[in-house]
Amino acid sequence: MDLTATLKAIASLSIEDRIYIVQAIWDDIAAEQAYPDLTDTQKKELDYRIDEYNKNPDNILTWQEIKASIKKQ
Repeated sequence: MDLTATLKAIASLSIEDRIYIVQAIWDDIAAEQAYPDLTDTQKKELDYRIDEYNKNPDNILTWQEIKASIKKQ
């Protein structure tokens, strides 16, 4: 398979078709339960966030609060 040619063919499709392809690929990956390993930096960041949440579980923002904050900027 010529990946470069395939990517060029995909780029010529409509946005809707490209989104469909991305979703299909993602669903296929998820079905295989194939997840990349986290880097040490990612693991440390996740551990930090879990620790911060455990220290103060009420110190969170809802998705609606985050969107409102962004819209104010």
